[in-house]
Amino acid sequence: MSDASNLLTTALHALHVELGARLVPFAGYEMPVQYPAGILTEHRHTRAAAGLFDVSHMGQVRLVGAGADSALEALVPGDVQGLATGAVRYTLFTNDGGGILDDLMVTRRDGDLFLVVNASNKVADIAHLMASLPSGIAVEVLGDRALLALQGPQAAAVLGRLAPDVLSLGFMQAAAFVVAGADCWISRSGYTGEDGFEISVANANAEGLARRLLAEPEVAPIGLGARDSLRLEAGLCLHGHDIDEGTTPIEASLAWTIPARRRAEGGFPGATRILAQLAEGPPRRRVGIALDGRAPAREGTEILDAAGSPVGIVTSGGFAPSLDKPVAMGYVATAAATLGTPLGLSVRGKVLPAQVARLPFHAHRYAKS
Repeated sequence: MSDASNLLTTALHALHVELGARLVPFAGYEMPVQYPAGILTEHRHTRAAAGLFDVSHMGQVRLVGAGADSALEALVPGDVQGLATGAVRYTLFTNDGGGILDDLMVTRRDGDLFLVVNASNKVADIAHLMASLPSGIAVEVLGDRALLALQGPQAAAVLGRLAPDVLSLGFMQAAAFVVAGADCWISRSGYTGEDGFEISVANANAEGLARRLLAEPEVAPIGLGARDSLRLEAGLCLHGHDIDEGTTPIEASLAWTIPARRRAEGGFPGATRILAQLAEGPPRRRVGIALDGRAPAREGTEILDAAGSPVGIVTSGGFAPSLDKPVAMGYVATAAATLGTPLGLSVRGKVLPAQVARLPFHAHRYAKS
């Protein structure tokens, strides 16, 4: 565990303390894992109303320069050149072996590309961009901005009161708005499976904006604990767990991030292996796992087939509050990846019965574009 004296803090740190958050080290920052209401309550509140998350530890980056879109495409298998202004795209940094260095969001804006990268990888991601992009492309790290996520079925009603025009955004669209007197860059996106928004705002205005949002009756502060259980229910990958440098997008069931043009052209890192797996199938696949009992299976749990032979490993697992039962994601040999295939999970010397389940566990409720 990191020395607390060396941890960074976000612009909302004092507010987290005031709200009674339990703070823990995460990705080099001191971050709220939960508030006094607790993870279960926070999770259920987000599914029912609106939760406010501090995700300012994530990296915000601008790419500026002619040809930035084609230059970025040399590092990812996604379609960047085809992005319309104000469109947001989920894509992946891949390595020469076809593994996933990180997942990220890319938005085309007037005059730049706006990237949001994971907190745990942002130093490496920024170094990767600086080392890999041509000299004419400037990489500007936006260290003076906070990032708030407002998520849940009431998120649009809340934000619409403060900035009515924000309701014009469809899912995976973004634009500039003024909210409670603060200039914001807002995307209709998030990582909970719910409708919601990610709000980039100057650090100086972050606390005031957070307090204004929390003053709305539907909104409660939500910590990293519920953020993790929400994304697990939504079947969304966490880098370093469900995806990593040794996992290809095809194994991770992320083939949908590679459009037809990129499949035809190739030219991205690891294309040889990734395109071969697209054509021939991967040796393993990420699957959802439903457990029959109440005991959860955590990351690292061995997955067995019906005969008791090892076929894979759990990469994320825990209790799903919306379903009132434990769920997991993990990788199994392709032969064991069919829906309904019986599995056993080896937990503390016992084999827990389970089966391959459809993802997501909780249906996505994104705004209709």
